[in-house]
Amino acid sequence: MAQRLEGKKIAILATHGFEQSELTDPKKLLEGWGATTRVVSPAKEGSIKGWKEKDWGEAVSVDLALADANADDFDALLLPGGQMNPDTLRIDEAALAFIEAFGSAGKPVAAICHGPWLLINAGLAKGKQVTSWPSVRLDLENAGAQWRDAEVVVDGALITSRKPDDIPAFSEALAKALDA
Repeated sequence: MAQRLEGKKIAILATHGFEQSELTDPKKLLEGWGATTRVVSPAKEGSIKGWKEKDWGEAVSVDLALADANADDFDALLLPGGQMNPDTLRIDEAALAFIEAFGSAGKPVAAICHGPWLLINAGLAKGKQVTSWPSVRLDLENAGAQWRDAEVVVDGALITSRKPDDIPAFSEALAKALDA
C-alpha cells in the first residue's frame, strides 16, 4: 500500500502566497505513497513563499519553471489554495493553459480551498460538481458549477476540497484517481 503510486508524476502548480499546508501536506502524503511531485511555478525565484495562518510561512523550492513545464510529462495536477496564490495564477495565461491541458487530456486535477478559482478561469468548472472555501462558492456557481459543502467532491477527473482539515480525504481522492 505504501508504494501504490510508484511511477506516478504529479505537478503542483503554485506561486507566492500558497496556503502552506495545502501544498506541503498533500505533497508529503503523495510522496509517501510513492508518487513523484514537482513544484511548478511562474515565479522567477528558485523558491516560493507560503502563507501560514496570518503571516508568511516557509519557502518551498521550485522544481520546474512553468515556461518549461509540459502537462504530457505528468499524470495529475494539484492546485493548492491560499488567497494570493490562485488569485495571481488565474490571470496568468501560461498557468491557465497548463491547467487546461490537464483538463483536455482527462487527467486528474485536484484543487483545494481557493484553488477552484483556477478551475473557473481555465474553463473546467462549468457543469461540474465542486466544493471550495465558502467565499469561492458564488464564483463557482456563477461559472456554472454545482457547489456542495463536502470534505471532498469528485466529478470525473476533477477533485475539490474546502480547507486544510480536508487534506487527508483530498489526498486520498487524488491517489484513488491515479490508482484507477
